[in-house]
Amino acid sequence: MLIEFFFCVRRYGVKTSITELLDLLAALERNVIFADIEAFYQLSRTILVKDESYYDRFDRAFADYFEGVAEVDIASAIPEDWLARGLQRELTAEDKAKLQSLGGLDELIKQFKERLAEQQERHAGGNKWIGTGGTSPFGTYGYHPEGIRIGQEGSNARRAVKVWDKREFRDLDTDEVINNRSIQVALRALRRFARTGAATELDLDGTIQATSRKGGLLDLQWQAERHNAVKVLLLFDVGGSMDDYIYECEALFAAARSEFKHLEFYYFHNCVYESVWKENKRRHQQSIPTTDLINRYSSDYKLIFVGDATMGPYEIAYPGGSVEHWNKEPGAVWMKRLTDHFTKVAWLNPQPQERWHYYHSISMMHELVQQRMFPLTIAGLQKAIQALA
Repeated sequence: MLIEFFFCVRRYGVKTSITELLDLLAALERNVIFADIEAFYQLSRTILVKDESYYDRFDRAFADYFEGVAEVDIASAIPEDWLARGLQRELTAEDKAKLQSLGGLDELIKQFKERLAEQQERHAGGNKWIGTGGTSPFGTYGYHPEGIRIGQEGSNARRAVKVWDKREFRDLDTDEVINNRSIQVALRALRRFARTGAATELDLDGTIQATSRKGGLLDLQWQAERHNAVKVLLLFDVGGSMDDYIYECEALFAAARSEFKHLEFYYFHNCVYESVWKENKRRHQQSIPTTDLINRYSSDYKLIFVGDATMGPYEIAYPGGSVEHWNKEPGAVWMKRLTDHFTKVAWLNPQPQERWHYYHSISMMHELVQQRMFPLTIAGLQKAIQALA
């Protein structure tokens, strides 16, 4: 049961296992939901999908597998005696007499099937289609003395189709364009928590254990507050070709600021040399020596470069290679100093990865960061987080 659906979900790239499938089957056996496609959608997504970045893939798989469910030919599947018996129980003697104006019960059932097969959407307030609140002989909550009353309150399947076809989670998918929300989801994998400071927070588990050891005599236990312990140092390449990626960098910066308590950031152009700056508009007046970054921030900071690494190779390899000033030492020397001090390093490149091989400078920088350059996409960001963890 549901094996093909399970394989369809896997085919769309959702990481789910046979354990989740068994959990779903167990829920169905216990009648957690019954005969409701929308409820099944919610239940199956809750059980099969453990990462919200896969919600959109699940929606596409669900729509693919259940395509056509809402268009099942109900009319041909309804036995005539079911309709006839149900109809006869609903009609009074006066109603039965009025049926003759439509050609009798057989003709009414025939018209009902034809109308049901022809109708493609919900209808209300009319005099022809099967619906609600109208004068059609078929439907509910309306008025017609010579008709069939349909007892259900609506088509759950049609509502569910709207849910999964909306694809409200497409911005979280790793294949989609990044934005602030999707970056936040990816960055959360890097967060690590530690308890620091004074013991001012109630330790509930410790209190229960201590009270139990004292035979029920209350013994309150306290602990330090839990704080985000990850420290991040962001270095942004600005100006020149990076102007094409301002939106992506702004989204990354906004997401990082909301996710990490210990976040520091600086700017550079093309390659890091002997100085960086904090405010781009005052870069020439208030530069900060790169050695200060090494001396000020401990090696447990996660160092993340953000840049397209698109430049002349001489800007990396030679003294005086900078296009803005005379650098006494090659950029490669400064890159090595940084990567020697900060043991966890990653480079996020907004340049589409399929273009990387066109630029020798990208290959050079890729080597300098020890093969830890990743595309600035959600999938690339997730790989960078793994390298930094």
